[in-house]
Amino acid sequence: MPQLSDPNFRRSVVLVVHHDAESTFGLVLNREVELTAEELCESLDFPWNGERGAEVAWGGPVESNTGWLLFQDSLDMDLDEEHVSRLGGSLCFAGSMDVFRQLAERPPEDLRIFLGYSGWGCGQLETELAQGAWVVAPLSSDIVFDVPKEAMWDHVLRAMDIDPATLISTAGVH
Repeated sequence: MPQLSDPNFRRSVVLVVHHDAESTFGLVLNREVELTAEELCESLDFPWNGERGAEVAWGGPVESNTGWLLFQDSLDMDLDEEHVSRLGGSLCFAGSMDVFRQLAERPPEDLRIFLGYSGWGCGQLETELAQGAWVVAPLSSDIVFDVPKEAMWDHVLRAMDIDPATLISTAGVH
């Protein structure tokens, strides 16, 4: 929302991966870093066998040296379930280097790689929601994988029948 003054989150779409009474963990879906998956894997000493030029996303301002993965599960994947969380439907999340190596070897069609994350402490996100700083949208793997990053914010709002031009800075739940 317009009243969220943090430039890290201006027009951002954040997937909340984990939320409990103590903290919230999320990934910004519509920002990239100037690094390809191939370059990242090369720096980690294992090959990238996916699409050349595949981009790495910026998950948020916290711990930019950490990596996270979002991907669609498929029947031919044999991943260690201990290191993979299912977020809804076939959308999966992982932060394990072993899972990353496996996915880099045989990347699924729908795979996003993130550096850093977005984090909120106890009660912080709830306060921001009460102040009207965020709009809450339903989870959609189509948005995660199919909507171009530059169109994502607008797309998410319009999918909820909200015209972005009508948003104004005001307190309250939206």
